[in-house]
Amino acid sequence: MLVAEMVRGGIPLELARREFERVYLEEVLAAHEGNHSAAARELGIHRNTLAKKLEAPPSRLRRVSLAS
Repeated sequence: MLVAEMVRGGIPLELARREFERVYLEEVLAAHEGNHSAAARELGIHRNTLAKKLEAPPSRLRRVSLAS
């Protein structure tokens, strides 16, 4: 979902931020072929922090967009 679509759809900033972060983390992880340590190193965070962020339940926005 593009930022402009989020704005037009009235998506709250916090929800948009969480969705962006999850997609970004998933892309970095994919670029490192699932290697959490390498992805965390690139992101500048501890691998445990990365794991916790990825374990968080998907945002309401993601559940809605996947159902569409």
